[in-house]
Amino acid sequence: MHDDKKISAIKHWLGSGSINIFGRPFSGKDVQGKRLADLLGGKLIGGGEILRHTPSDNIKQHIDNGQLIPSNDYANIVLPYLSQTELSYKPLILSAVGRWHGEETDVINSLEQSNHQLKAVIYLDISNNDSYNRWLALRTHNDRLNRHDDTEEVLQTRFDEFQKKTMPVIDYYRDKGLLIEIDGTRTRDGVNDDIIQALYELSV
Repeated sequence: MHDDKKISAIKHWLGSGSINIFGRPFSGKDVQGKRLADLLGGKLIGGGEILRHTPSDNIKQHIDNGQLIPSNDYANIVLPYLSQTELSYKPLILSAVGRWHGEETDVINSLEQSNHQLKAVIYLDISNNDSYNRWLALRTHNDRLNRHDDTEEVLQTRFDEFQKKTMPVIDYYRDKGLLIEIDGTRTRDGVNDDIIQALYELSV
């Protein structure tokens, strides 16, 4: 149970702004994003979720192969979601929106234009080995509902894509002073506690 004072302070600081969450596959981005959205009265937006529901063979092929889609396609498909009327005056919790280095400016500008200024970027830090073990556990219990991009070969591609294309994004936000680094290997509750504490420290 979180301290109401901390949550209230974070809400006041965040306003209608946004928080973007990054991490390797299975680092807990969506789980922690949903928790934050519930706690802060915000809306969770996942770029990957939007793309998986986009009726395009080209997009589907990239996803099934574990590759990030071209930046132009990404901007045209995902970024318009940030300016939906029903999201006005609500904080946004983003699940890795803008994963390819070079997309940061478009993401930041789109958030500014839609009155959802980017206030913080959270990096849930786990290793490739941690990610692999979580994938293995989920596959064992069939918790991923047989997603086509959940094979060992595709997972390795996703690791490579993250290292080459997304780590520079994280470095960019670190240089901007926006990055919060969280040990993603802790329990879900422990990770959530660390996130709330870090956001609270930004808010005071």
